[in-house]
Amino acid sequence: MAAPNVLMVFPRFNQNSFWSLQAACDIYGVKCPAPPLGLITMAAMLPKDWTVRLVNRNAEELTTADIDWADMVMTGGMLPQRDDTQKVIDLVHARGKPVAVGGPDPMSSPEAYVSADFRVLGEAEGIIHQFIEAWNKGERKGTFEGERFKVDVAVSPIPRFDLINFKHYLYVGVQFSRGCPFNCEFCDIIELYGRVPRSKTNDQMLAELQALYDAGYRGHVDFVDDNLIGNKKALKRFLPALKQWQVERRYPFEFSTEASMNLADDTELLGLLKDANFFAIFVGIESPDTDTLIATQKKQNTRRSLAESVHKIYAAGMFVIAGFIVGFDTEKHSMSQAMIECIEDTGIPVAMVGLLTALPNTQLTRRLEAEKRLLPFEAGAGDQCTAGLNFIPLRPKREILLDYKKVLEKIYEPNTYFDRVQRVGRALRRPDHDEKFNYAMAIHDAGFMTRLIWRMTVTRPELRAPFWRTIIDVARNNPSALQSVIIMITFYLHLGTFANTVIKELDRMIAAEDASPSEMRERPAVVAPTRMSASATAA
Repeated sequence: MAAPNVLMVFPRFNQNSFWSLQAACDIYGVKCPAPPLGLITMAAMLPKDWTVRLVNRNAEELTTADIDWADMVMTGGMLPQRDDTQKVIDLVHARGKPVAVGGPDPMSSPEAYVSADFRVLGEAEGIIHQFIEAWNKGERKGTFEGERFKVDVAVSPIPRFDLINFKHYLYVGVQFSRGCPFNCEFCDIIELYGRVPRSKTNDQMLAELQALYDAGYRGHVDFVDDNLIGNKKALKRFLPALKQWQVERRYPFEFSTEASMNLADDTELLGLLKDANFFAIFVGIESPDTDTLIATQKKQNTRRSLAESVHKIYAAGMFVIAGFIVGFDTEKHSMSQAMIECIEDTGIPVAMVGLLTALPNTQLTRRLEAEKRLLPFEAGAGDQCTAGLNFIPLRPKREILLDYKKVLEKIYEPNTYFDRVQRVGRALRRPDHDEKFNYAMAIHDAGFMTRLIWRMTVTRPELRAPFWRTIIDVARNNPSALQSVIIMITFYLHLGTFANTVIKELDRMIAAEDASPSEMRERPAVVAPTRMSASATAA
């Protein structure tokens, strides 16, 4: 049998979302935030004689000629991509070609992908050989499911970086580990990848970075781990080797990642991240309310001062992006002011605030289902900023929506946002690395700064004063932080607009609540349980 032509198609995300960063992409002159790490890693697992091409629908068009070239199409992704994944399946079937789906959402909700010819459900390293064998035998349908949490990521290959056009992206992702040791009720990561983090070896990870370097890429690299510090022992072995690799090449990369708040307790680890040139950390704060954190089993955030912890991270040279959630059962009558104060006290400019969503295959979903509070699920609810509350809340929905609106109105008011950026700019203690001068990047950065200044001072004149105030203050008081400050400022072009879009949608939803029968608004839809059920013990 002849080796097949394989077309990998990465489905579109919802463009109107927190993470689309479309305005930032426009300023940087790119198409979308990041390439599909999962698909290019999968491509490296296929037989060498299989010909592979990639189309990322967030950056380029999928044509009928692309589909006609292929013997098979492989697609799939995350929940916010479900709608477009199903569109891709239909497009491919219309051309008479078979489709294989995989990725996190098919793993969580395989029933949503019954129209696909193949479903590869599980971490690819542990199951792809079964799929390849079936294809080579002439099978053109099937479901292949591997054991969860069993894959040794040390066997994961170097991704096919040759399949992507770096000019399309803000940054490129790599992965060091899978899994998270915590147990958050609302999180699906532990359901997909387990609570025992599995890490790559030092040599393996450095070979991956070297391949990216050899491909000509320079700049921002994101470690996509859901909790990079989940296995501190392995990470502490790796970071000194990463620092040495960076020093030998004069720091071609600057890194970001996601970590739990207990990172702030480990001074040694903060120093290692700083030395390796990490500049940004995403942290899930979720709520400033201790009762809520305990109820959802995110107890790690109750054992320390959130403001002090965040400022420790600033002192290590990294700014913080944080996630917050509105709509937990344990929230008091109003929680908006407490959340606003938390964001102001920590100084976090980029705060992703969303409505609580019961994601498929989580402890939260199972609990709400048992309590008969779960509403029919819609794929669009995967974007918690513009949808959510896919369950009957314990306090009036109108109150929750008003809280959410108040938070967004306050934290993304221009002067308030830029004031936080200015404070973080003064607090950051960026390292003085011997970075190699890159002429191409310098030319690109000059174009970027020209576009940014134009957008901030001409297109958006209301931002002119806070923009220049912030830039001048940091340039005078802490110039080493200027690059990080510019990144946070650029975020606002997307976040400010996106917050206004969400606020308008919230106004519509609040009006709909007001138009509902008064008796439905005056009393909770269900009686609060006397205690959290056993299934509510996830963090």
